[in-house]
Amino acid sequence: MPRKIIIDTDPGQDDAVAILLAFASPEEIEVLGITAVAGNVPLALTQKNARIVCELAGRREMKVFAGCDKPLVQKLVTAEHVHGKTGLDGIALPDPTMPLQESHAVDFIVETLRQEMPGTITLCALGPLTNLATAFRTAPEIVGKVREIVLMGGAYFEVGNITPAAEFNIYVDPEAAEIVFKSGAPLTVMPLDVTHKVLTTRPRIEAMRDIGTEIGHAVAEWTDFFERFDMEKYGSEGAPLHDPCVIAHLIRPGLFSGRHINVEIETGSPLTRGMTVADWWGITDRPKNALFIGDVKSEGFYDMLTGRLARL
Repeated sequence: MPRKIIIDTDPGQDDAVAILLAFASPEEIEVLGITAVAGNVPLALTQKNARIVCELAGRREMKVFAGCDKPLVQKLVTAEHVHGKTGLDGIALPDPTMPLQESHAVDFIVETLRQEMPGTITLCALGPLTNLATAFRTAPEIVGKVREIVLMGGAYFEVGNITPAAEFNIYVDPEAAEIVFKSGAPLTVMPLDVTHKVLTTRPRIEAMRDIGTEIGHAVAEWTDFFERFDMEKYGSEGAPLHDPCVIAHLIRPGLFSGRHINVEIETGSPLTRGMTVADWWGITDRPKNALFIGDVKSEGFYDMLTGRLARL
């Protein structure tokens, strides 16, 4: 039986690749809907980009919902400096013609969890956690029905990518992250510690292009675009494909390894606001609340990703 998921996202080129990977894996994954949140770019663009990706994959029937347009407390911080002004810079794709759903993303999350059997819905969070936190605050009873939350966010050994201490998705809305991490729902976290180990390389990008399809070409162009920023910043040979790690973990969990530890979110300090304080070494007696992934078999990841994208 494929696992039923809701993808909560702020596309972003790597979000787009994650969505495509989910669509390409119907044996393992059934996407019930896509909920957009403000993050990499404002909500008007993230909901549009989600629909562009659906149409690229020929999935015009997919339900896409617009969610929260700003964090719970602070002003929205975006990442056009990485993803370009549209969020999907790198290739020109037509505006979507499929409709945006009329109901709010949070309502969709709440209603879906209420309707489905407990332990059947996995929430895949690829952006700031504003929609999920708002859903949990609106309807606390749904938390116990969540099978698992798999999210891309945070960092420990790799420290920060938007401030010296904080990873972007958590930094954009630390209060939302705190609600989700303290919710009691089963959590699997894909931090920078693991996503920085799945770097694009020239052969890996060309393998995408060599698929010979519109999707292979789009993915190659997207990765070409946003890897320039990370290569310059980190001096690395390529850019991390952050968000596809979330979907890859559902398909091939054996590619990943980590530890079940306590993770707390810093919301107070101006110096380390948005930091994920991960008790990797078990120094405290704080309750373990997350499977914090630390390593990945990167060749296996790219082999699987390229093979799956070739199906679309």
